[in-house]
Amino acid sequence: MTDLKYKRNFCITAHIDHGKSTLADRLIQRAKIIEDRQMKDQILDSMDIERERGITIKSQAVTIPYHAKDGHDYELNFVDTPGHVDFSYEVSRAIASCEGALLLIDATQGVESQTVSNMYMALEHDLAIVPVINKIDLASADVDGAKKQIEHDLGLDADDAMLVSAKTGAGIDDLMEAIVTKFPPPQGDVQAPLKALIFDCHYDEYRGVIVHIRVMDGRVKAGDVIRFMGRNTEYKVEQTGIFKIKFEETSCLEAGDVGYLIAGIKTVSDVRVGDTITTVAKPAAEPLQGFKEVKPVVFSSIYPIDSNDYEELKESMEKLKLNDASLVYEKDNSLALGNGFRCGFLGLLHLEIIQERLERDFDQVVIFTAPSVKYKVTQQGHDMIFVDNPADYPGGKIESSEEPYIDASIITPAEYLGPIMELCRMKRGTQKNMQYLDEKRVELTYDMPLAEVLFDFYDKLKSYSRGYASFDYELTDYRATDLVKIDILINSKPVDALAQLCFRQNAVERAKTVCERLKGEIARQQFKIAIQGAIGSQIIARETVNPVRKDVLAKCYGGDVTRKRKLLEKQKAGKKRMFLAGDVELPQSAFLAVLKEKESNGQ
Repeated sequence: MTDLKYKRNFCITAHIDHGKSTLADRLIQRAKIIEDRQMKDQILDSMDIERERGITIKSQAVTIPYHAKDGHDYELNFVDTPGHVDFSYEVSRAIASCEGALLLIDATQGVESQTVSNMYMALEHDLAIVPVINKIDLASADVDGAKKQIEHDLGLDADDAMLVSAKTGAGIDDLMEAIVTKFPPPQGDVQAPLKALIFDCHYDEYRGVIVHIRVMDGRVKAGDVIRFMGRNTEYKVEQTGIFKIKFEETSCLEAGDVGYLIAGIKTVSDVRVGDTITTVAKPAAEPLQGFKEVKPVVFSSIYPIDSNDYEELKESMEKLKLNDASLVYEKDNSLALGNGFRCGFLGLLHLEIIQERLERDFDQVVIFTAPSVKYKVTQQGHDMIFVDNPADYPGGKIESSEEPYIDASIITPAEYLGPIMELCRMKRGTQKNMQYLDEKRVELTYDMPLAEVLFDFYDKLKSYSRGYASFDYELTDYRATDLVKIDILINSKPVDALAQLCFRQNAVERAKTVCERLKGEIARQQFKIAIQGAIGSQIIARETVNPVRKDVLAKCYGGDVTRKRKLLEKQKAGKKRMFLAGDVELPQSAFLAVLKEKESNGQ
């Protein structure tokens, strides 16, 4: 096994689209751990959905060899991390398994909001940080500007910044040398009792649960009996190994190693990310500090299209939960849609990704209800309760309600300042601060309700700024709000899965939007369909789906007008009977249409 001083564990972290996965490709190519004919772009983005969207969702670890200028062979373990704010939990877990971080900065875009928050996350874990300026091959690259921002915005020494082009491979050799010289080797004692941190895991149909670990102390090999200290369960290790794109079996894993172990773990719920593994023969005294418990901010319910598929959906959710520790769910029930799950997500993109993964990876056809945040509601004469599901909203007199607020940070080129400030004002934002980072870029800080960010805020921000503005936020506290429940009625019957909680002043607009959208999705019937939005017994919006009308006058060529009238009256009476008996079927697309916020004002 490699000596500790010849190992380096580091992660690549940055804002979205600054080139993390492309840099990972170049490092893998430079180490020649995969043949050129098998090499493809974004090789670590293994899910189809990652490749299509061009984003990283899951952190991926790889071990690569490197022969340094000092003549020694090093073993470099690195983790490629997501850049989107919704997946910052993945980043925090990756960072906990490393000693160093390459902080990537796009030479054309400069320092952006996620760059700053990822740097603070790395500093919290005492990681050594090396700034890397990427995309220096582009004509629009401003290397000097990026260096100034590294000094001014991040407080790092710009002289330490490495200049690379992940696309062409320029500067990669110098970067690999910097990894060896600037990052510290891992600490740990091979002779001490085993302590290994579970930082990720995934499910394999043939091998069961494959656990991704970072070994802090001791050694683990096939045949060892291990104990999960949090769960207090025991397993016998079948195989250990390291990640080299594919899994490569090794005789053992020692202090400082990042790798995987297989131990015949059959059920998904037996593994908890952040738990500590030790051996039964020589147990550790206390577990390692795990990860902060994840706190979901967006809530939505999932139902199978066919209620007979509930058990399959339950199984799929369990497997998905293993692969995505930030997903939180519990059983739920709806009159319209039957049994399902109430789920918590880290953001709207997270919700979309879960939906796509359920459909692709597990062949589940599901319906999602409109997303909501967690409100505090106090009923007269009752205790305060948390409500994230419109179905749980109490009737009767509400004494007070509060909603979560965020501290939103937006970095934008100065020329887009006006439209972005107007957007924040429309979303009930209160400006706290505005500062010019340099002559071209401004940082805006706003207090804003989280519920306002849920729907179309991010899309509009990108369209107003032509994709240049970056957005980051963190939850701060709860503040008083005027909350109402909007019921959606179809032919006077409420559809509980379409109900929403909303700020009173936005209620009419929201109800109108939902009714309009449903009108476009519901097929015309032989009778008139009324779609209404209501607060309590007060109707605040209405749309009508007109009936299909058979041409009963086709055979009347001229003749008496009373004959025509008689035929039309007969048709009307028939439709009336139909209306009394007719229930309207809502297609899945109707529920999805309510989810997708339509761009207003022609934007």
